[in-house]
Amino acid sequence: MADLPLVLLHAFPVDARMWNPMRDGLTTRHRLITPDQRGLGRTPLPGTSREPGLEDAARDVIALLDKLDLEQVVLGGCSMGGYVTMAVLRAAPERVAGLVLIDTKATADSPEAAQARRDLAKRAESEGVTGWLAESMLPNLLSAETRETRPDVVETVRDLVDSQQAAGVAWAARAMANRPDATELLAAADVPALVVVGEQDGLTPPDAAQAMAESLPKGELVVVPQSGHLTPLEAPAMVTEAILGWWPFA
Repeated sequence: MADLPLVLLHAFPVDARMWNPMRDGLTTRHRLITPDQRGLGRTPLPGTSREPGLEDAARDVIALLDKLDLEQVVLGGCSMGGYVTMAVLRAAPERVAGLVLIDTKATADSPEAAQARRDLAKRAESEGVTGWLAESMLPNLLSAETRETRPDVVETVRDLVDSQQAAGVAWAARAMANRPDATELLAAADVPALVVVGEQDGLTPPDAAQAMAESLPKGELVVVPQSGHLTPLEAPAMVTEAILGWWPFA
């Protein structure tokens, strides 16, 4: 158990490069695996006639574990990566030895939020993503303090968003809109779980993170000060320290 790998799944609409600021700190202690999810980063979007759903993204993760011959891992993710983590937990709970849920939530989208995702998907397909997606999302992804005082982080996020495939962005947006509520799933997850949230996260706020941590039988909560929705980019050292300090597998 001491040698369990850590698999971290990235947020929307970026790719696995969002974990770069945490790599050195985590890999000194653990094997770290950070795949690009389907249609994002360097991973192509498979052709399918099915309605987009995160269960397909979960199957991708399970197939990766099979390919790497990994029976169990500590699985986690940020934002959409957290949603996919929960989808893996639903599909193959025996593969998940622990959870790291960062700036994410267990509840499904409201009808209004789901429609906003579908509208975003249509616009991405018709216009591409460059020039509008990053600008429209930055206020939700980063705290006001980060946007005002850390232009390097702002530019990193903008570059990550601008480099994504429009089709992958559209697929992911629709898949998230279709996701089910995972509250009962987490309540039944009897594995060590760390919940991390930015103090100024407006998309998946601290009260939602606290509710998630309290619903988990072995949940712990860490609130990262002065950070928004992308704590691994805004406060990588704090998130790394939170994971290393929590790691319950000896």
